[in-house]
Amino acid sequence: MRAFNMLAVVLGLSIWALLGWAKLAGLPGPQEVLARAWQMLGDGSLVRDALASMRRVLLGFTLGTALAIPVGFLMGWYVWARGLFEPYEQFFRTIPPLALIPLAIVFLGIGEVPKVFVITLAAFLVCVIATFQGVVNVDRVLINAARVLGAGDAQVFRRVVIPASMPYILVGMRTALGAAWSTLVAAELIAAQEGLGHRMQQAQVYYDLPTIFAALITIGVIGLLMDRVLLWADEHLTSWQERR
Repeated sequence: MRAFNMLAVVLGLSIWALLGWAKLAGLPGPQEVLARAWQMLGDGSLVRDALASMRRVLLGFTLGTALAIPVGFLMGWYVWARGLFEPYEQFFRTIPPLALIPLAIVFLGIGEVPKVFVITLAAFLVCVIATFQGVVNVDRVLINAARVLGAGDAQVFRRVVIPASMPYILVGMRTALGAAWSTLVAAELIAAQEGLGHRMQQAQVYYDLPTIFAALITIGVIGLLMDRVLLWADEHLTSWQERR
């Protein structure tokens, strides 16, 4: 598996280098982007922007999933909770979080709060559906068997429902992390003074493609590393699950 991963990376870089050498649509090559990234590392701008973006994503992702998991459990376990939350969840799920940026600016100002808010909303809407599906898809045979053995609602929920729905929750968290990073660039349009999205927007004005690519690749690398952490947690928390 790792060999194929490395092969994919080498092939991708080779194709990119070839396209950069051909100057297709002004596409910068890997060496040019690497030189610009090294320059940005030297003046500290890349590190500052990466830390600012990571702070926003981590805060929004943490808040979004921390709210989504209990709400998803409630919706999946209690019919009354599903009736209360589902109309709002389905309504806001059809509205892109980015469409709420103007309202976020009006009501929350132009500081860090509106940026974190739209990232939180993006992560919440993805994770709550995954958690809900995890709960409703728990095998009823397992629940009934636990009740026959004398388990109460609290024990069934703790010993059966939570472990059985954990794979869904972790997949939802991984998807929510991707949604958080996807929302970041637009969120940093809200009067941001630093951040990878802000850096890309500034570079766009001057058609500075190497800077755009350097920031874009930094987002991808950081997002990939964060996803690997969640994948590691998935493998350890759901080790009982049969895998291919």
